Amino acid sequence: MYSKLVRDIIPEIMRQEGKNPQFHTADEKEYREKLMEKLQEECDEFKASQKLEELADILEVVYALAAVQGCNVGQLEMMRKQKAAKRGGFKKKLILK
Repeated sequence: MYSKLVRDIIPEIMRQEGKNPQFHTADEKEYREKLMEKLQEECDEFKASQKLEELADILEVVYALAAVQGCNVGQLEMMRKQKAAKRGGFKKKLILK
């Protein structure tokens, strides 16, 4: 039993592969919980593989989490830029001792 959040087209892909997957639609509470689990999963996968595809998966989850919070991608990017202007980014590769 998986009990994990999957992308929207996964049920169709599985059926095309001859499988008979069982799914349900999460309520808002479960959706938030599963998004948080998915974020950790994708971060772990990126950490292990360092593949850009996994980094893109992280972004997909982040965008979904932002939407749950009532924020769109443009607003999220604006917040990111404001914080970077105020506190900087990570380009200087500084490590606090």
